[in-house]
Amino acid sequence: MPTVLRSGPYRLYFYSHEPNEPPHVHVDRDEASAKFWLGPVQLAANFGFRAHELREIQSIVLENRLRLLEAWNGFFGSSGG
Repeated sequence: MPTVLRSGPYRLYFYSHEPNEPPHVHVDRDEASAKFWLGPVQLAANFGFRAHELREIQSIVLENRLRLLEAWNGFFGSSGG
């Protein structure tokens, strides 16, 4: 599970065994977890985050979208996803 970014209490990462899905990141804080697609940025799944946190996380993902895509493509190759 390569960690791509840490922002405040959030850890953004991807699983190394998901190359056949479109580019996305998982976000964890404590026991909460979410998944965001990167193109376009949108929530794919939420397990425990409140709405205001999801908005904050989405802003973090949007601000770092290019960096996250570069990390995805660097790990899986540009054809991954």
